[in-house]
Amino acid sequence: MYLNLKSIILSKKLLLLTISTAFLFTESYAQLRENYKADIEVQAIGTTNGTVPFWMRSNQFGSIPLSGASGSLIGRFSKNYSELTPNEEIYGRERLIDWGFGLEARANGGKTSNLQLIQAYVKAKVSIFELKVGRTKDVMGLNGDTTLSSGNFAVSGNALGMPKVEISIPEYWRIPILDGLFSVKGTFSNSWLGQIKVLDSIVVYPRPDRPDSKLVYPIFDNRPETYLHQKSLYVRLGKKNWKMQLYGGFSHQAQWGSERGVYGSNFKLSPLQTFLYVATGRAYGAPGIPTSKIGNQLGSIDLGIEYDFNNFGLMAYRQFFYDVGALSKLANAADGLTGLAITNKNYEQGRTGVQFKKFLVEYFYSKNQAGYPWSTPTKSGDEDYYNNYYYVKGWSYYRQGIGSPLITLREDAKSGQANRDIEYFLNNRVKAIHLGVEGSINSINLVSKITWSRNYGTFGTSKYGSSTGVIRDENNLNIFKPVNQFSFHLQGDIKVKESLTLGCSTAFDLGKLLNNSSGILVSLKKSF
Repeated sequence: MYLNLKSIILSKKLLLLTISTAFLFTESYAQLRENYKADIEVQAIGTTNGTVPFWMRSNQFGSIPLSGASGSLIGRFSKNYSELTPNEEIYGRERLIDWGFGLEARANGGKTSNLQLIQAYVKAKVSIFELKVGRTKDVMGLNGDTTLSSGNFAVSGNALGMPKVEISIPEYWRIPILDGLFSVKGTFSNSWLGQIKVLDSIVVYPRPDRPDSKLVYPIFDNRPETYLHQKSLYVRLGKKNWKMQLYGGFSHQAQWGSERGVYGSNFKLSPLQTFLYVATGRAYGAPGIPTSKIGNQLGSIDLGIEYDFNNFGLMAYRQFFYDVGALSKLANAADGLTGLAITNKNYEQGRTGVQFKKFLVEYFYSKNQAGYPWSTPTKSGDEDYYNNYYYVKGWSYYRQGIGSPLITLREDAKSGQANRDIEYFLNNRVKAIHLGVEGSINSINLVSKITWSRNYGTFGTSKYGSSTGVIRDENNLNIFKPVNQFSFHLQGDIKVKESLTLGCSTAFDLGKLLNNSSGILVSLKKSF
């Protein structure tokens, strides 16, 4: 979450530029087109027990306040794609070429201080295609509502965005055959993660049935320059006038980079060959290099169904998880994120009385992992979600998990629970029920999240032990004790003037997984 010195200096300049630019546009903004937006937000925060509550820090794209008493200043400035003219809307036309940008920075001050560059990007579109460069707020996966959801398995918006170059079809495009029966969208990108810590040596078992046959090979560069490859493809089945729409697709993520520098001359692939192996998920092995897919690869296969009931819309969805290959044998098919979202199509902003806008319920289950002794055998053993033998901090970026926040980093858990030094995520076997609701009472807009979970640690800290193929590391001493956790969040805001919004949110955590804490945040946002 914290930036190095060079990045901090750049962030300061960008923040000052954001704020000064926003003020410069205050007087003349009426002359700008509506696709330019700018705002400044001031926050006052107080939290207990030296901890920011779970739903105040999770799925915030790294925009997190300090613990204790603190204040924050957030500046945003963006240009969206141009609005269609009435004539374009009538004839269903879209602008062939357009461009935009976004900038968001956050300054925190309290017992310490820091600067965070949340977004800084430019984008351009040509017809249905979009090119985006920079740090952006992105998620990866299919769910009912990215704001209310507990978070996608692959990329939930929990961590800072990674600087990237992305080519995409960002919105579903109806293929102009069969009367628009099929629609598609997808992404293809590469991100720069910086120098990421990897392990210090590689252990290879030439004889899997002989644990004593292990060989140890040194790592030549344990902080290699690392990249992230991402791609996704989603298909929607249903014509424009159909009440029912079906969804299906996948996302694929892979950390990789500098393998020749890490393994030395044993690694024979060129950088281009390495990328092709990464992008296609092809396995590679050589002396001193265990045969496996290159890098840390994970993602989800997603299904969904949506139905229009005139007064409300309903969407049901399911994400199936994959990390090290068990899903290809359906060995971990019990794991997944299952959800149902209901949208009120009669909701009217500002109407008096109590209204609900959207309601979402999810069941998250990651306890199986194909790790039980009776599970379908796989070469890779238990999935051990988000942990990785090669990348020491697994599926994380700047001390935040990239995927679902329901899987717990070691440093976020209460002290005293069983954990292993090789596991950066000490709790990835979870079952949870999550509720999200959005609505209003008169002119007050409200959003709430409520989550209950039962947490079982990892297979490495269970009585079954971790597994790799036929090898099982039995565990009799370092046992994680299953614990419950409850987290609550309520946020409200009201417009006190046309361009001035007052907000307040509160949150608390109770349970034995996270440190018990509570917090309150008051904000004032000026839009230009």
